[in-house]
Amino acid sequence: MLSPRMSAGVFLLQSSERRRYVLSSREQKKQVVAEISTNLQKAQSVVFVNYSGLNVSKITELRAKLRQVGAEMKVVKNTLARRAVADCGLEGLTPYLDGPTASVFSNLDPVSGPQVLKEFAKKNKRLIIKGGALENKALDAEGVRALADLPSRDELLTQVVWGMQGLIVGLVNVLQGPQRKFVYAVEALRQEKEN
Repeated sequence: MLSPRMSAGVFLLQSSERRRYVLSSREQKKQVVAEISTNLQKAQSVVFVNYSGLNVSKITELRAKLRQVGAEMKVVKNTLARRAVADCGLEGLTPYLDGPTASVFSNLDPVSGPQVLKEFAKKNKRLIIKGGALENKALDAEGVRALADLPSRDELLTQVVWGMQGLIVGLVNVLQGPQRKFVYAVEALRQEKEN
């Protein structure tokens, strides 16, 4: 007879049912590895950070800031993360998966997640950037900081729009030049005839 007990959200089963529990645990681990692999493949950039020493409110604040820029922070067991990294062919990231590690996946813009982390780390010295990846290439901590110094996608689009607006205004002025000269010439003739 099955007699589960609830302990911290996990069913504990009697020894006769232990094998069944372990198998479902393996399946859960496989699902977690598959989810991490999917996140690694679809993310434009990934950053690994050491979050130890941050309290829950600081981590919640960081997650909210990351969500605002289209990034998400996940904490999983390092062994599962190593398996996912190996499955994706990103073995260069394995050294960053030691100790307390959180993974930050930037899905919309490769720069926005690292920028948020860099700014947050300036104010909270306990958040340590370990390393990451951009386009399936491993980056060390300095590489991630350099990535964070680049302008975001929105900033680049704004610069392009302003540049195009300047070109359009210049083109309009060039095209209006002959018309203005013609109007000035007609006005000068009119004033000459009046005098």
